[in-house]
Amino acid sequence: MRILLVGGGSGGHFYPLIAIAEEIRDKSKKAELFYMGPSPYNKEELNRLGIKFSYCPAGRQRKYFSFLNWIDRIWILFGIFVATFKLFVIYPDVVMSKGSFTSVPVVLAAGFLRIPIVVHESDSVPGTANKLGAKFARYVAISYDEAARFFPSHKVALTGIPIRKEVLAKINPFETLNINPRLPVIFVTGGSLGADRLNTLVLDSLDELLESYVIIHQVGEANLEAVRQTAIARNLPKKLLENYFVLGSLSAREMNAAQSLASIIVSRAGSTSIFEAALKGKPAILIPIPESFSHDQRKNAYAYARRGGASVIEEANIADGVLVAEINRIMGDKETYSKMQQSALGFTKSDAAAKLADILIKISKEH
Repeated sequence: MRILLVGGGSGGHFYPLIAIAEEIRDKSKKAELFYMGPSPYNKEELNRLGIKFSYCPAGRQRKYFSFLNWIDRIWILFGIFVATFKLFVIYPDVVMSKGSFTSVPVVLAAGFLRIPIVVHESDSVPGTANKLGAKFARYVAISYDEAARFFPSHKVALTGIPIRKEVLAKINPFETLNINPRLPVIFVTGGSLGADRLNTLVLDSLDELLESYVIIHQVGEANLEAVRQTAIARNLPKKLLENYFVLGSLSAREMNAAQSLASIIVSRAGSTSIFEAALKGKPAILIPIPESFSHDQRKNAYAYARRGGASVIEEANIADGVLVAEINRIMGDKETYSKMQQSALGFTKSDAAAKLADILIKISKEH
């Protein structure tokens, strides 16, 4: 049984594939797993699950004019050639595509070689790569109902997003983070790399927030020291700063701990972040990346907010006191808080990785 995984460039594409691989390993120890793309993204995770990396170049097509688009078209063509050769050598029973520009050469080559393809779409509005991949796919798994209209109805199944086991496992969050909060916890995360605008917003609100809350602030490794020094420069009383915990990047276990401790999660609107908050039953405040930079986050945020699990603050509307006021509004109204909790818990299920693993194993046995 040979299963090839493709889709990367960000954790939102890579880690759902790892979640699927974990389930495949649980169900079939002998399955050969491959990951194909321009880089391994996270070698440790591939090695942990015995996934073999196979290099394949890919080119990005930007939605704005750039001479780099012409160069990248050459990389796409070269990638298709490389992918065709390598897929012919490996000849997997099925290809699992998570989308992004890294998947395009592999999906096109798999379609040419008549290798079955399964596509997973995380966002409420699919990207170009998955719209293309769906033309060749046997199945298309989606995370939001809204995405169904973009794909042939006979191929579509609503699964949610595959989440790694360690993010959902029952742990002792106090021991994991070595934090014993005496106040409600607000967990702020801008994704694995952090988010400068979000970091600034929190730093500007510390004097108001730390009076009533413990803040766990994940800022990205590159921003860690700068955020720490900026917080110190605010000249806040030492007693207040004891309620502020700044972290760089988080392991899956640490992310689990921070989400478990939180009363509210403040986050960008990447789909994985939304679904993790939902599965934990945590009310969220979403601050999506503006549409000029990301086509999907704003739509994801409002698609989730319509279900009642989150409120949305658009970056253009951020002003002094807005974040603090929204946190206080949710925390100060037990009925609102409870409704958001229930809406979050009812939004999705935690079995997406298992469902997709079953589909991939079933196709592999048929092929």
